[in-house]
Amino acid sequence: MNMIDIILKKRDGGKLSQAEIQYFVRGYTEGSIPDYQASALLMAFFFRGIDREEIFELTNAMRYSGDTVDLSDIRGIKVDKHSTGGVGDKTTLITAPLAAACGVPVAKMSGRGLGFTGGTVDKLESIPGFRTTLEPEEFLRQVNETGIALIGQTAHITPADKKIYALRDVTGTVENLGLIASSIMSKKLAAGSDAIVLDVKCGSGAFMEDQQRAAQLGQIMCEIGVAAGKRTVAVITDMSQPLGKAVGNSLEVAEAIETLRGRGPEDITQLSLKLAGIMIYLGGRVKTEAEGQIMAQQALHSGAGLEKLKNLIIRQGGKGEVIDHPELLPEASMKREIVAGSSGFVQAIDAKAVGLASQHTGAGRLTKEDAVDLSAGILLRKKVGDKVSRGECLAVVYGNNKNKLTSAQKEAEKAFSIGKEKVEKPQLIKNILGL
Repeated sequence: MNMIDIILKKRDGGKLSQAEIQYFVRGYTEGSIPDYQASALLMAFFFRGIDREEIFELTNAMRYSGDTVDLSDIRGIKVDKHSTGGVGDKTTLITAPLAAACGVPVAKMSGRGLGFTGGTVDKLESIPGFRTTLEPEEFLRQVNETGIALIGQTAHITPADKKIYALRDVTGTVENLGLIASSIMSKKLAAGSDAIVLDVKCGSGAFMEDQQRAAQLGQIMCEIGVAAGKRTVAVITDMSQPLGKAVGNSLEVAEAIETLRGRGPEDITQLSLKLAGIMIYLGGRVKTEAEGQIMAQQALHSGAGLEKLKNLIIRQGGKGEVIDHPELLPEASMKREIVAGSSGFVQAIDAKAVGLASQHTGAGRLTKEDAVDLSAGILLRKKVGDKVSRGECLAVVYGNNKNKLTSAQKEAEKAFSIGKEKVEKPQLIKNILGL
């Protein structure tokens, strides 16, 4: 078996065997297969397509290319939750504590933000003292004792995916649904949970802008999960405008706390309860997803979810006082207001433009090595469908660098469209697959 034959076979429309896919993944991970040959195969996948069996085999090969997490020592049905990324998406900070408060063990590894989308690890690190790295034994013990642990992904999980994704990023082969699905699911399967809830975003602020393609991606990922013996549900959700009102690390933590107090924006509350309800259902705590959502609502209204977040923060070295005193979170030294140029109704808020503006403040990064300003970001004062008057504040931009703030302000101003007609709010939850 050699790489040239594998490339030619796929180039000519053939179907790769399990052994051929494993040969490619193993060789490229170890370095015996050069970038130019891996690039040729990825381009062949892109143009010739990758069928379901090939997707399953590629996912499996990447899943076992490095360490896998064994969560068998944790009691109960472990449920993971993953978002494909968006602007203002802080649902993990809300859904995970709610699910854990309802008896579902949550042992979650999260990533950092890249580009205009945020990352859960960055948000957690805006909490003073919070540790996003735990030793494996401590990680498992914490979940058994408190029901929840949130940490960053280890460097040894799916090293093949890291190498292949970096190559796809520079060879124009990112957008293939099969390659996207195998990338996401190899990490989720390696993380060891028994069931997976996927929040697949669509809209201007999402990686997958088209709803139909987002649904196709969700369907493929559900099939991968089921084939691997994991109950998997995909929720297709709107990302045409930012989720909630806060965009930026410490700002989003503060909003997550407010949401767990029962005072959060309607959209982030609705989605968090839906995702938590599905997690509770998959975790075997109730017989239906609807019952799971009722249980999640009870945990929200009783304060049990907020208390679980506080316990998580304290257990991982953070200041639990931030729950009652969010002013302890990093605060920016400067701010600028975005004001309405005319009266009317907010017709649209371009989520990508807001995400880019937040990135300009320093809240996001261009490369994985960039440092982020944990206090920077944007706080929306208006959402789609809201009435506004000329000169009224639409959003506040926060930062610590005057030039960055000016750049962010200009970008944020482009995001808002105001017109005379009142428009309906976008449908937040588009579809649910796999229930």
